[in-house]
Amino acid sequence: MFQPSNGEVRAVDGDSRDALRLMLTAWEEGTEAGISPKMMAFAALYTGLSDLIGAIGEDRVAVLMEHLAERVRDGEFSFSATRQ
Repeated sequence: MFQPSNGEVRAVDGDSRDALRLMLTAWEEGTEAGISPKMMAFAALYTGLSDLIGAIGEDRVAVLMEHLAERVRDGEFSFSATRQ
């Protein structure tokens, strides 16, 4: 379940962990099939943004993306942070 919080959308309960676990499994399957991680990353970003826009609209996704650069710089999405 997703709910808005201060202009952002965050997963609640165990949904985010379950979703991440499923994505990591699919990622491993993709690399085993010879798909480059860079290509899968672009596909995942495109798919994720498209689905978010369909669910919450362009304006809310744009607000979420405005805050994304700072979160990236803070290391929130770095490999060591996501695989702990």
